[in-house]
Amino acid sequence: MRKRLKRMAAVLCVMVCVVVMAVGCGGTDDKSETKKETEQTHKKENVLEDGIYTADFKTDSSMFHVSEACKGKGTLTVKEGEMTIHISLTSKNIVNLYPGLAEDAQKEGAELLEPTVDTVTYDDGLSEEVYGYDVPVPELEKEFDLALIGTKGKWYDHKVSVANPEKTE
Repeated sequence: MRKRLKRMAAVLCVMVCVVVMAVGCGGTDDKSETKKETEQTHKKENVLEDGIYTADFKTDSSMFHVSEACKGKGTLTVKEGEMTIHISLTSKNIVNLYPGLAEDAQKEGAELLEPTVDTVTYDDGLSEEVYGYDVPVPELEKEFDLALIGTKGKWYDHKVSVANPEKTE
């Protein structure tokens, strides 16, 4: 009788292990699908309708930021789901930007962002010409890499983000 009980217990343990492993493996796929669905929903929520917006442009550096006249904001344009923010910087000392890392910006064939000459007007009425750039925005409210090269010819890596878009009239 004891041998029979031991055998039944062993068989029962093996069956439980098989069921647990089968359910565990199936559960992983469900979690992966749920994660993918959540990411897709999040991206859909971060897609704006086509139009012009003002938005915050934040950087990881006190030396690289938009002009004080712009109050930390740029002009975000959304066209067919693609987003670009135009920023006016503080001077003409940053000669190119690159959407990515400095290492990649230096490779042959890298497409650098060319500056525009913008005129900014401060609260006191003074105006100044500075460089502006049209920066592609991969996603709102998420940091992305943006490299810059200054007048001294050295590339620097920075993290930037775009947030709080407000539609303009």
